[in-house]
Amino acid sequence: MRKLSLDALAREELQAARQASSGRSSRTVFGGHEQVLRQTVIALLAGRALGEHESPGEATVHVLRGRVRLRSGDDAWDARQGDLLLVPAAVHGLEATEDAVVLLTVAKHR
Repeated sequence: MRKLSLDALAREELQAARQASSGRSSRTVFGGHEQVLRQTVIALLAGRALGEHESPGEATVHVLRGRVRLRSGDDAWDARQGDLLLVPAAVHGLEATEDAVVLLTVAKHR
């Protein structure tokens, strides 16, 4: 058994994003390419984004800090700390509207 502090991971990844030229940082905390379930902590500085991409499977975004906007086609959903977004099974992108950290959970299709 392992215990992780999402608060500590959020602090660490936000610090790493502030030092990165991309303004982004991420760390997979559970799972990986060979497993169905994967959870990744992602930090984005305000105005930075994960560009549009296909959904690899069922996914949620839990906002740990800050505010984000999830876009898919003409639709957009704003979320802040504590909110959980259900990612559509379509091309989508995620933008930080203020410095933010999210927990992305994906269950990949086999």
